[in-house]
Amino acid sequence: MMIPLQFEFVNPEFFWLFLLLPVAVAWFFWKYKKSTASVKLSSLKGFKTSSNWLPKFKPVLIIFRLIALSLLIIAMARPRYVDNTSKIKKTEGIDIVMAVDVSGSMLARDLKPNRLEALKSVATDFVMERPNDRIGIVIYAGESYTQVPLTTDKNVIVNAIENISYGGAIEDGTAIGMGLATAVNRLKDSPTESKVVILLTDGVNNSGVIDPKIATELALEFGIKVYSIGLGTTGMALSPVAINPNGSFRYANVPVEIDEELLKEISQLTGGIYFRAASTSKLEEIYDEINKLETTEIEEFQFTSYEEKFRPFLLVAGGLLLFEFLLRITLFRSFI
Repeated sequence: MMIPLQFEFVNPEFFWLFLLLPVAVAWFFWKYKKSTASVKLSSLKGFKTSSNWLPKFKPVLIIFRLIALSLLIIAMARPRYVDNTSKIKKTEGIDIVMAVDVSGSMLARDLKPNRLEALKSVATDFVMERPNDRIGIVIYAGESYTQVPLTTDKNVIVNAIENISYGGAIEDGTAIGMGLATAVNRLKDSPTESKVVILLTDGVNNSGVIDPKIATELALEFGIKVYSIGLGTTGMALSPVAINPNGSFRYANVPVEIDEELLKEISQLTGGIYFRAASTSKLEEIYDEINKLETTEIEEFQFTSYEEKFRPFLLVAGGLLLFEFLLRITLFRSFI
């Protein structure tokens, strides 16, 4: 990570010397007047006048000297550029598998536009905020399968999330045990120390051949932490109850049933936390909370280099003083 160059003065206290410049100006002009003789004559008739312009430019020597002193003060303040460069060394990241319920009830409209679409939006933001981690996607309903194995390619993950839909591709139902077991299977051989499953469902375990408690024991055996999320409002929700002849869903208010006791037990046994998301904003807060809880440690090395800029001021000041000295001993031939 590159930080823009910063300009600074190492010894800015030398700028107080600028307060002495008015004194130096007064002293130089006082010396100049004393070194210039004057004769009062009533008339210049009989004298040959000269149009020599050199005396008129003699004060330029004082100006050169004052500019040189100003440049010396700036040089003593040590102007320089500071270049701060940070290099980040990524340590071992976290492997995360999101197990997403895609049963028909995920089309309920208590979250806008529905539970599944709200989840996809929030999950996409979560993925983009985990640049150092490998993430996989498991979807389940009455069965389960891996949609995306663990990968660091965020584009692949985001595209997979966008393509999650309820289309009857797998048997309907809610096989929480199979969804969790498939996620555990994807993580069990991971070499990372931190392995996490985000288990999301809006129902109760009512299908599948693997009991959720057996899947929990597998997660515990392989050191996998499970954050479970119960998705849906409390009470009634407008949910699909049938399919119309034209293929559209028929909706009706049905009770929201989430096996919260099971989800709490799964998370508690594996060291995770259970969350209830009754709204899209609450779902966003939950993913933010998980994002904060599961942080990836990184090492940051900062390198600082300095580019001193006082030398040009010294060179110009020295050049002006030398030029002023040469003019004084040649063209003007006087000491001021």
